[in-house]
Amino acid sequence: MARDDLFSSSTTEPAERGESDVEARVFRNQPLAARMRPRDLTEYVGQTHILGPGQLLRRAIEADRIQSLIFYGPPGTGKTSLAQIIARQTKSKFERLSGVESNVADMRRVLSAAANRLANKGLSTILFIDEIHRFNKAQQDVLLPDVEGGVVRLIGATTHNPFFFVNSPLVSRIADFRAEAFVRGRVDGVAAERVTE
Repeated sequence: MARDDLFSSSTTEPAERGESDVEARVFRNQPLAARMRPRDLTEYVGQTHILGPGQLLRRAIEADRIQSLIFYGPPGTGKTSLAQIIARQTKSKFERLSGVESNVADMRRVLSAAANRLANKGLSTILFIDEIHRFNKAQQDVLLPDVEGGVVRLIGATTHNPFFFVNSPLVSRIADFRAEAFVRGRVDGVAAERVTE
């Protein structure tokens, strides 16, 4: 391989997929792991029990009929990637909070921006909360009115069973899906495919 080819543009860069120059620059500056994330359902590997052809979640994503969701399962099973795919597929604004780092003020800021976006532009917001089980009861209660009112579509990710670690009023308004661990051989094949891209 020639030295100049090492850093040349790949055939799947954002600009060639119709994305803006800003998105293309952001994509190029991301770490390799972020650039290798699946961008749509066709690139997503695993979780066929919930995303296979004809499965409820896949049909809901494709029809843009997503409600609030919780994905729970082992770390590294694609919960965050799936949330980003859902936001991209449904053309929703993707907002991300962390159950470890975020506080009520962060939540109120994101929820207020989502309400304004919905009222003024008609754009929906996917609020992704990683490690949602880390939020205390008061923090989870802040989400309830906006989840009920459809201001945001909440997607929570947790390694714990949400029935034991998320407030009952919130769980009762959210569909839960269990993410299963990947099969080792399939992951190796996907990694090889991505590296060649």
